Amino acid sequence: MIRSAKKERAGGNSLCKVSAFKVFKRAVGFFSAALVLSALLFPGTELWASGGGVPRLDGSSISIFWIAPFLGMLLSIALFPLFAPGFWEKNYGKVAALWAAFFLCPAFFLLGAPVTLYSLVHTLAEEYLPFIILLFALFTIAGGIVLTGSLSGTPALNVGFLALGALLASFMGTTGAAMLLIRPLIRGIKRRGHKTHSVIFFIFLVANAGGSLTPLGDPPLFLGFLKGVRFSWTIIHLWPQTLFLCGILLGLYYLIDRHLFKKEGSPKGEGGESLKLSGKYNFLLLGAVAGLVLYSGIAKSPEGIRIWGDVFIPRSNLVKDLGLLLLAFLSFLITPKALRDRNHFTWGPILEVAKLFLGIFVTMIPAIAILRAGEDGALKPLIGLVTSPLGEPRDAVYFWMTGLLSSFLDNAPTYLVFFNTAGGDARYLMDVAPLTLSAISCGAVYMGANTYIGNAPNFIVRSIAEERGVAMPSFFGYMAWSSLILLPLFVMITFIFY
Repeated sequence: MIRSAKKERAGGNSLCKVSAFKVFKRAVGFFSAALVLSALLFPGTELWASGGGVPRLDGSSISIFWIAPFLGMLLSIALFPLFAPGFWEKNYGKVAALWAAFFLCPAFFLLGAPVTLYSLVHTLAEEYLPFIILLFALFTIAGGIVLTGSLSGTPALNVGFLALGALLASFMGTTGAAMLLIRPLIRGIKRRGHKTHSVIFFIFLVANAGGSLTPLGDPPLFLGFLKGVRFSWTIIHLWPQTLFLCGILLGLYYLIDRHLFKKEGSPKGEGGESLKLSGKYNFLLLGAVAGLVLYSGIAKSPEGIRIWGDVFIPRSNLVKDLGLLLLAFLSFLITPKALRDRNHFTWGPILEVAKLFLGIFVTMIPAIAILRAGEDGALKPLIGLVTSPLGEPRDAVYFWMTGLLSSFLDNAPTYLVFFNTAGGDARYLMDVAPLTLSAISCGAVYMGANTYIGNAPNFIVRSIAEERGVAMPSFFGYMAWSSLILLPLFVMITFIFY
């Protein structure tokens, strides 16, 4: 699915610099081109000040067929690696661009140029670029931390490692914890015959379920924090569900890993070396990343850059994004190349995520618009299920609706849609309807593990694992794992808690 690690490393450090530069040059170039084109086509639009009416895409006025490019994007990710892996390895970026064009071109003529360009600018400026900048910073900084030594890969050590990762995910984010720990996990199991199950459970626990205890853990919860949900509310109200889910997953993983461990025989460690942690200064940079993210949510500055209509980048977000880029550059500058080489660090996984998720974010525009239209949109039958005929919230349905849509769409806007459907008043939801809010929160966080695209760390963990020689299942193969293991647990959570 991605370029081989051997090919990526062949170019050395200069290739790393060129590849990283290419990612941001193309993203910024695409963004700038949209701004220039909109300025040329609509000279009356005020790009740097508030304008008049906003040409927003009305989700209530478009049919469900507009999500066809998004479905095509998903099927391409699922099927091409299976049936045409060589083609996909060389052309996945072009395929993503093609599906984006399949939405943008018809939208330009049928929905109107202003609506299409505004939607594109909004998605790039407020959603995609902040997303990829944060991911890039965490990927770069965590790639400079190396844990070496006698990692035996025993079941007890592995389950302890996953438990630690799940705990860290709530305090440094699922992305940060996943980027920090996936390479040490792979290094620890490299002498094991069976590795795939360890990475899959790592995605379940560290990249998803573990991030449910604080607003720093996962973007939906941080969005709730911005809407007024108390910082401590999640850990107080979500710890029973999280302990239940993570406890069973860890126990199940231990049983599977112990069984396979006995079949394989005990592998030897890495030459009897003691454990050694290198690049520790990168932990300070990871802490600075968390601080910048928290700052952007607390410091609600009215100053900033208004690009078009209500596409507004607050000063706090500008500080955050520029700070993240600076931290990534600093990490790359001060971390010795030999250390990153020992960590088998390449830019391949982040390049793949940047290209594919650009296509996903663009083709997802009509799906999110329809979802935000609520009962006025094409998904009215689904949205209406969350409320009983008497007007009472159905918490179990909130859990499953939020979760299943978060499995394929961005879980942050999905959380926000159902948060608003439930009333949108944080104080009311916290104090009067806490089960409803917890159902929405747990669904958005937990069920991101159902697919590779349900949460960004899932995809990048898969890419890193494949690059390191771990045979990972296909898109549908992974869904078979998640359906067999996670869906029964979600059914149990429904009956026990909702």
